[in-house]
Amino acid sequence: MNIEDIEKFFEKKAIINEDYVKITFKQREAIYGLFLKDADYGYLKAKNFWRIVPQSQLEAYKTTKNPNLARVFNGAEFSKLATYEESFN
Repeated sequence: MNIEDIEKFFEKKAIINEDYVKITFKQREAIYGLFLKDADYGYLKAKNFWRIVPQSQLEAYKTTKNPNLARVFNGAEFSKLATYEESFN
């Protein structure tokens, strides 16, 4: 996906730092995660990279708010984004 498509998703369906998202990739298994808007958000976004806390680290992130629990993903590898609720429909 390109930057514009990802931004449109967050404008219309989800909120960064709040909503849990299902990320479907072109070449690997889908994950659930929380997109973070951290200090380097603008820099990463310009290159189509996104800081995401994966489901396995979500509980630890909720208690500590430690951005080091997130991983950086390339948006070009995304094939689809869906809100947590949409992923069950």
